[in-house]
Amino acid sequence: MNRQTHIHRHLKQITCVGALIVMAGSIGVIPVAHAGTNSENESQADNLPDTLELGCVIRDFKPKAWEGGHPDFESFGGTTTVGLVAEYLSEDRKPVSSGDLRGMKISAEFKDSQGRNINPAMYDPDRGDRAGSLSTGSSGNGFTSAERFDQWYRDVPGVNLSKSIQLTLTRVEGTDRYVFDSATDQVHGSYGFFPINGDLYGDFRSNRNYHFTTEINTQFTYHRDTGQVFKFTGDDDVWVFIDGRLVVDLGGLHPKREQFLDLDRLDWLQDGKTHTLDIFHAERRYSGSNFRIETTLQLRAVELPPTAAIYD
Repeated sequence: MNRQTHIHRHLKQITCVGALIVMAGSIGVIPVAHAGTNSENESQADNLPDTLELGCVIRDFKPKAWEGGHPDFESFGGTTTVGLVAEYLSEDRKPVSSGDLRGMKISAEFKDSQGRNINPAMYDPDRGDRAGSLSTGSSGNGFTSAERFDQWYRDVPGVNLSKSIQLTLTRVEGTDRYVFDSATDQVHGSYGFFPINGDLYGDFRSNRNYHFTTEINTQFTYHRDTGQVFKFTGDDDVWVFIDGRLVVDLGGLHPKREQFLDLDRLDWLQDGKTHTLDIFHAERRYSGSNFRIETTLQLRAVELPPTAAIYD
């Protein structure tokens, strides 16, 4: 089976299953070890670094209505849409269009046995997952073409401007959980995820720059059966890849939404080995911007792709 069609065939197979009530999930307090007393576990957790620093590349775009604006920004609306990007990254480690510019809308969330939202493509009834439902996506909630989508995470003269920033994930005391939350952690001096206010192409409205993408490239060491998890909460589009393979799919313009990933579900991970984790995000429309990472992975930054903010 063609790699790019594998995930979409799977999504179509589960389109007709029953709906569920949407319910917010949480990683919760996850101990470092599964054995030992609480004090022993807290002592182990306290040996972990207090923060993790991740480099990000932000690429700024002009909204559609501006001269030279990009047609994918400030021009769509809808809800969470899966299947817009291919299951695997390209050779240069960028997401690519699946060829389906509409995708499939999550009408009701797919959840694991603990009630946490999961990527519909991860749905496995043998694990106690609860089925949600999908429906045909809207032509108003994807992107205009595969070629224009290719510009989102590449520096393109005359189309975008870029710069690097740092995100700090802070460990929750007594646990191995690391969190960055734009609701409580300031970036560029403000709450909400607005890392380029007053910068690059400038603000759109209310002294805020709303039209940009975020790229984060990291690595981690996988340890089987130790409770390694990852959760993203935010808007708009978010795609997370591990070893270049799609694991979190929150495409399209939508309110704040989340997906949870238990890494022990990924049968290709090797115990004790280093693996890559890449996050691709887009903020495409006024008015809100939310960005939250919660994980027990000790993510390590890798070399950032070059940026070219001199373009205009």
